[in-house]
Amino acid sequence: MSSFVGVLVSDQRLQSQFTQVELQSLKSKFISIKNQNGKVTVRDLPPLMAKLKAFRDKLDEEEIRSVLGESNSDFTNEIDFESFLKIYLDLQSRSTAKVGNSKHSSSFLKATTTTLLHTINDSEKASYVAHINSYLRDDPFLKQFLPIDPSSNALFDLAKDGVLLCKLINVAVPGTIDERAINTKRVLNPWERNENHTLCLNSAKAIGCTVVNIGTQDLVEGRPHLLLGLISQIIKIQLLADLNLRKTPQLVELVEDNNDVEELMGLAPEKVLLKWMNFHLKKAGYKKNVTNFSSDVKDGEAYAYLLNVLAPEHCSPATLDAKDTIERANLVLDHAERMDCKRYLSPKDIVEGSANLNLAFVAQIFHQRNGLSTDNKKISFAEMMTDDELISREERCFRLWINSLGIASYVNNLFEDVKNGWILLEVLDKVYPGSVNWKQATKPPIRMPFRKVENCNQVVGIGKQLKLSLVNVAGNDFVQGNKKLILAFLWQLMRFNMLQLLKNLRSRSQGKEFSDADILTWANKKVKNSGRTSQMESFKDKSLSSGLFFLELLSAVEPRVVNWNLVTKGESDEEKKLNATYIISVARKLGCSIFLLPEDIMEVNQKMILTLTASIMYWSLQQPVDEQSSPSPTASSRSASPEPSIDATLSPAATAISDGSSSPSISGAPSLDFASIPGSSPVLPLNGYLAHDGTAPPKESPSLLLSGEDDSCIAAEVSNITIDHVDFDTTTSAPLVDNAASDTAISTRQVEKEDTES
Repeated sequence: MSSFVGVLVSDQRLQSQFTQVELQSLKSKFISIKNQNGKVTVRDLPPLMAKLKAFRDKLDEEEIRSVLGESNSDFTNEIDFESFLKIYLDLQSRSTAKVGNSKHSSSFLKATTTTLLHTINDSEKASYVAHINSYLRDDPFLKQFLPIDPSSNALFDLAKDGVLLCKLINVAVPGTIDERAINTKRVLNPWERNENHTLCLNSAKAIGCTVVNIGTQDLVEGRPHLLLGLISQIIKIQLLADLNLRKTPQLVELVEDNNDVEELMGLAPEKVLLKWMNFHLKKAGYKKNVTNFSSDVKDGEAYAYLLNVLAPEHCSPATLDAKDTIERANLVLDHAERMDCKRYLSPKDIVEGSANLNLAFVAQIFHQRNGLSTDNKKISFAEMMTDDELISREERCFRLWINSLGIASYVNNLFEDVKNGWILLEVLDKVYPGSVNWKQATKPPIRMPFRKVENCNQVVGIGKQLKLSLVNVAGNDFVQGNKKLILAFLWQLMRFNMLQLLKNLRSRSQGKEFSDADILTWANKKVKNSGRTSQMESFKDKSLSSGLFFLELLSAVEPRVVNWNLVTKGESDEEKKLNATYIISVARKLGCSIFLLPEDIMEVNQKMILTLTASIMYWSLQQPVDEQSSPSPTASSRSASPEPSIDATLSPAATAISDGSSSPSISGAPSLDFASIPGSSPVLPLNGYLAHDGTAPPKESPSLLLSGEDDSCIAAEVSNITIDHVDFDTTTSAPLVDNAASDTAISTRQVEKEDTES
C-alpha cells in the first residue's frame, strides 16, 4: 500500500502519545501561527497555548512563558512541529500536576483518553478478554478466532478489522447494529475496514459511549489504550443496562419514601449499584457505608456480608474469619462462583481495589440475584413513574446527542439532570459558543432553589436570542421538570445546530438561511437524479415507513453502500423493521452520527426523519468533487451492476448476515454528527483528505448552489478547511471533525487502483 495515513511524526514514541484526531488538530494550530516567513518561534507559543482548553484556567501566558524560558534562552529560535508537540506534553504534565486530580469524574462513561500516560492494566485486559470469549464464542464469524489468549496481543489484532467491536456493541445493546451491514470477510480491504470502524464508533455513541478523540485510524492501528478504553465502556454499559426503574422496577424498594423515587431515577447506574449494595449491607448488619468500588471493598468484608445475605445457602463462616485479605478475597470469589457469577477479577484485583473490575463484579452479582422484593404495589408505582414509549425514545435521542457533544457533564436521566440548568448552559455554549455568561451561572451541586431558577432563566434568555419558540416559558418550568417543554426546547436546539452546520457549508456564498424545505428539496432531487421515482412529500409522509426512499437516497449519495439483495419490499411490519434497521446501520457505516431507532422510521417520527435526512445531506455535500461528479471506472463498474427490483421475489439473503461481498463504500469523510465538538463553532468538518504535511488541500472557491442540483461544487469548498477539535476552545473559529470520523487519507482513486491491482 502506498497510501498516506494521517499526520506522521518521525519520533514514534512521540506519535504514540497522541491520537490522529489530536495530531491533526494540533497541526492545524501550529500552522495557524506561522509568520510571514512560514516560521514559528518560541515567542509565538504563549498566546496560543494559553487559549487551548488543556491549559485554559490552569496556566496563563506568563506561566507558560516562564516554563518555556527554562529550556529556551532565545525566544526568537524557530521550532518545528515535533518540538511543538514536546512542549505541549511538558505543559500538559505541569498543568495536571498543578490542578491535581480533583476534576476527574468517577463515572466510567466520562473516562477520557489521556495523551500523557498510556498504561495497560493486564488484569482489566484479561477480564475483558474473558468476557468476549464468553459472550461471542458461538458467533458464526468470530468463533474461528476465539478463544483469545489474554497473555498475547491477539485482542488488539482481532479488533483491527472492526468486526469484533461491532459484535460486542450488539451484545451490550442488542439490535444496535444490523449485522448485515458489517463487512465480514476474512481479509478486508481499506474501504471495508474503515466502514466497520466508522459504523462501530457511530454506534458506540448511539449507546452512550464517550468516544472523544478516537478516530477510525486509531482502531485500524489497534492502539491498546484506546481499544481497551472503548471495550471497557461497551462492557460496562452492558453490565449496568438493567440498573434503572424501566428495566428493574423492583429498585423502588431502595427508597423509603415515594418522593425519593425521582432522585433515584436521576442517579448514574454505578450510583444506583452502590445504593443497592448498601441497602443489602445494612440488612446484613454491616456497619460501614460503601462509597466506591475501590478502597471501600479492598478488605473483602463488604463482599462477604453482601453474598451472605443474598445467597445464605452458600454462606461460609470462614470468609469473615479469614485474617489474610487475599485468602478472604478468594473465598468471596468461590462463593460468587457458586451463584454462577462470572469471574471478572482475581483476589489480587479485590485487594488492590481495581475500580472497574470491582464494579463489573458487583454488577454480575446484581444480575444473578438482586434480592429485591416483588411487592406488586411498589412495582406498579415504579412502572407509573416511567415515561410512555414516545417520550422515552425522544429522551434517549436527546440524551445521547448531548453526551456526544463532549461537554463536561454526563447525562444519565435527561429530565432529572437538566433541572438545575447547568447542563443546558453547557449545551448552549457548545451549540452557540460565547452565548453563556458563566459569571452569572451556578455550578452543581446547587442547594439553593433560586440558583437553579437563575440558571434556567439564562437558558430561556439565550434560547430567545437564538429565536427559538419559547412563548410563556420561564426558567421555573425547567426546574419543575416539565417533560414536554424540555423535549420541545431540546428539539429546537438540536434543529438549530443542524441547520447552522448546513448553513456553514455555503457561508462563503452569502446564501439565505437553510430551512427544512431546502433539505426536503435536496433529498427529492438527489433521488430523482439517480434515476429513481420515489419522492417524499414531507417529513411526515407515511410512505416513508417502508424505508425504500431512504435506501434509494443512501444509494444515490454512495452507490456502493446499499446491498439491494438485503432490502425487503417494506410492506409488512416485519419487512419495514428490517429495512429501518438496515437504513440506520448503513447511514452510520457511511459516516452519519444519528440517534434514532427503527421505530422512528416505521412510525414516521417527523423530527427523527428530518435529522436522518439532514445527516445524509450533510455527508453528501462534503464529498470531494471528483467522487461525486465523475466516478472512476472501477466505481462505475461496481455501481452499474444490476439491482434486484423491489417488486420482484427477494433473495433469501434479505435476512442473512452479509458475507462482505457487497461492494464497499468510501467512508473516508467525517461522520456527520450534529453534535458540535466541545467549544467549537458549529461549522463544517473537513472532508477527510489530508496532504502529506497534514495540511488541507489547495483552496478552491466555487460558487455554491442552494437547490442541490449540483452539490459537488459545495463539496469542493470543503477541501480548504482545516481541523480544530482537540482543544475545543471557543476563541478560534474552526471547523469540526466528528470523533467517529475516518482519519485515513486514502483517496478514492488510490484505493480503487490498489483494489483492482490486487
